[in-house]
Amino acid sequence: MTRRFFGTDGVRGRVGEIPMRADWVLQLGWAAGRVLTRGVQGRPRVLIGKDTRLSGYLLESALESGLAAAGVDVLLVGPLPTPAIAYLTRTLRAHAGIVISASHNPYEDNGIKFFSADGYKLPDAVEEAIEVELEKPMACSAPDALGKARRVDDASGRYVEYCKTTFPVSADLRGLRIVVDAAHGAGYKVAPMVFSELGAQVESIGVQPNGININDGVGSTAPAALIAAVAEHRADLGIALDGDGDRVLLVDAKGNAWDGDAILWILAQAMAEQGALPGVVGTVMSNLGLERALQNAGIPFVRSAVGDRYVLERMQALGYPLGGENSGHIITPANTTGDAILAALQVLAFLQRKGRQLHEFAGALQLYPQVLVGLRLADAKGKLQRADVQAALKSAERQLAGHGRLLVRASGTEPLLRIMVEAEDRQIAVSAAEQLRAQIAACVAEPANV
Repeated sequence: MTRRFFGTDGVRGRVGEIPMRADWVLQLGWAAGRVLTRGVQGRPRVLIGKDTRLSGYLLESALESGLAAAGVDVLLVGPLPTPAIAYLTRTLRAHAGIVISASHNPYEDNGIKFFSADGYKLPDAVEEAIEVELEKPMACSAPDALGKARRVDDASGRYVEYCKTTFPVSADLRGLRIVVDAAHGAGYKVAPMVFSELGAQVESIGVQPNGININDGVGSTAPAALIAAVAEHRADLGIALDGDGDRVLLVDAKGNAWDGDAILWILAQAMAEQGALPGVVGTVMSNLGLERALQNAGIPFVRSAVGDRYVLERMQALGYPLGGENSGHIITPANTTGDAILAALQVLAFLQRKGRQLHEFAGALQLYPQVLVGLRLADAKGKLQRADVQAALKSAERQLAGHGRLLVRASGTEPLLRIMVEAEDRQIAVSAAEQLRAQIAACVAEPANV
């Protein structure tokens, strides 16, 4: 079945347009409530969290109403990171969890993503079942069977305490100065709190959300702000989250920014040191330098499709305890989805155990220059299959043969064609990426920019 609305990570779009329109989200809440609570004994309940976008109030109310119409009780936890919703869904024994967020996108966008009762992203088959239900006329439950809603007042405290339990009991962060950048997003309260309560001296940026400044010049997709703050405060480390707190980027004391590939490399060393590490899962976007470094260390490495749920599926199939994306989604046995705070804590625990600094470990990883460009296209997936576009791809691959690799894919969250070129020489990568973007744009007769 071809899904109309669900992409790589739930449903996403511009607020005020389908699917991010209140009436459509009302129908989505009803359809999801019917699918996610099938076979449930007693009163079903679903937990809803969100990031700090102004539109979250609108969409939260619509979802709540749709779920109530389906006879589902709702637990509201307010702004919290996506991994916190996954954790709370499990511990509060909810039958499903929902996050209202467009992650790293600007405030004009929003999205809806779902977790099963055990805190995992929904498999494709369940999302397809929700789309089938969406096509049916909405019917309200009987007046005595309607759902009701209540707020979980201690939700943030529960998640903070859980994060702290993943850090070694015998260790703390006293003596460290850390800058935390919460992207004016869902982690603006809990992220600084976790590191502070573990003893670090925390300087915070990106912690004053106003509903429209999420990801605006701050966070993991805009590291310049964190790099400047680390220098200003002479900090030992900087930690940047994205808008919903499931991606992480680290900055060392020298001002170098390190993405998910470097974090995977550090955590692979940490796990291998503690015992056998059967392997690591990355994605088709993971840097070739990471793959070769792991192979040289005797650690198997496999790639999945882009999306942390696909990383997790591969991890579970292979029995690998570590996986992630270069965008900063990192999954370990402590979490069921990308978690910026937990990943940063595990890196800090390893650095403390070794008595060394971030740049000493991350700097040993020789990454290939990787250039990412985008081409905004309606129906990017369909246009990628055109014969002339495929011919341009094959020509670019021939030119890169022996010098690098090419990956072109349609975004699962935006009307965008993403072009990635990786090569030993950065100029080769830049030239190949820009040339290919222009060629594809000429094929489809659209401007070659994003």
